[in-house]
Amino acid sequence: MDFSSLLPDMLNAAQVPLAKQWKQAKPYAEAQIRSFIESMERIALLKLEGSITEEEANILITMHKRSMTTVLLTIKGLGLLAIEAAINAALGVARDTINTAIGWKLL
Repeated sequence: MDFSSLLPDMLNAAQVPLAKQWKQAKPYAEAQIRSFIESMERIALLKLEGSITEEEANILITMHKRSMTTVLLTIKGLGLLAIEAAINAALGVARDTINTAIGWKLL
């Protein structure tokens, strides 16, 4: 599966809750979402190898969500609720694709 194809849709979804600050937030959101997608690819590979548990995968997902939140909170004018809405929107468009590829209900 080509996880990188998720990037445009995830960015478009994240843009809506951050519309007013999108120009400023986009570079950070893009870097964080790209990192998240790369992590999903690694998790899928580790799952195929049988070297990661569902619990470990969930811990990694939680860490990535917190990382995205922390990075976006450094941008002046972005509130926590808008950031959480952006992250949830981005993950929402990728949910079915990632869960299917990994074989667990990860997102």
